[in-house]
Amino acid sequence: MTQQLDEATLRAQLAEHYQHLEAIGLNELSSGNVSCRLGDNMLISPSGATGSNITPEHVVEVTLDGEWSGERKPSSEWRMHAAIYKATKAQAVVHTHSDHCVALACQGRGLPGFHYLVGSFGGSDVPCVPYSTFGTEQLAEDAAAALDRRSACLLGAHGMICRGRDLANAVSLAHRLEIMCRQYLLACQLGEPYLLTKDEWREFFDRVKQVSYGSFI
Repeated sequence: MTQQLDEATLRAQLAEHYQHLEAIGLNELSSGNVSCRLGDNMLISPSGATGSNITPEHVVEVTLDGEWSGERKPSSEWRMHAAIYKATKAQAVVHTHSDHCVALACQGRGLPGFHYLVGSFGGSDVPCVPYSTFGTEQLAEDAAAALDRRSACLLGAHGMICRGRDLANAVSLAHRLEIMCRQYLLACQLGEPYLLTKDEWREFFDRVKQVSYGSFI
């Protein structure tokens, strides 16, 4: 678990996962940000970070009230990360501007339960919160509220954010959500996709409990 890792290891992992997100196309240029808990504080990617310039030393330690020190400023979205840590047991948070998540978010649409793997985010859908200006307290509050019972949500006219039990899990969830949004948009090209019923979702979650399947936190 992240709490058992020292700061140097977490810094190295965070930089590595940030680079991986860019390598698989979930973020481009300096979009998106990654964080993890560090005791009562968090480590977060710096403002202006890209896969090619981020290093473990550039990662910024920030309190959940926004206090930091050093040469690098924390990501402008630190409030959103901090609000999620305050509201949940998340150990890591990933925010991306991945293409298919953005496409849905710019329609103000959540991801409906068209496929059973939507349930891997904790419910029968992935909600989309209303648009708010980046870096604001309103966006932070809306995202944290949406992630109370979900591990991911879409951000209206913006992108997505997810929480995980560690950095690898959070990055995997971000990747999974991009895949699911892409597949949903493909399915929509053939018509309105079938949505699982309440009974089918009930059976799915019963099965999940039996086999410890999925990414629930």
